[in-house]
Amino acid sequence: MEMMIQIARILAVLGAAALLGNWFLAELKAARARRKPWYAPYLSPPGLIILFLIFFLPVLIRLLQ
Repeated sequence: MEMMIQIARILAVLGAAALLGNWFLAELKAARARRKPWYAPYLSPPGLIILFLIFFLPVLIRLLQ
């Protein structure tokens, strides 16, 4: 039973990562089509979420240990 819960958690994280990545890729393609600067996709909602996770998730993990 614990193994099934662990697998469900892993699948949930992978699904969320796939959705966020797809959303960011759509923003990237739209920004390129509109000839916006290279940093424009990073200022969109998925870009900000990704940047937040990259910079603050390691700090949060370190604080929780």
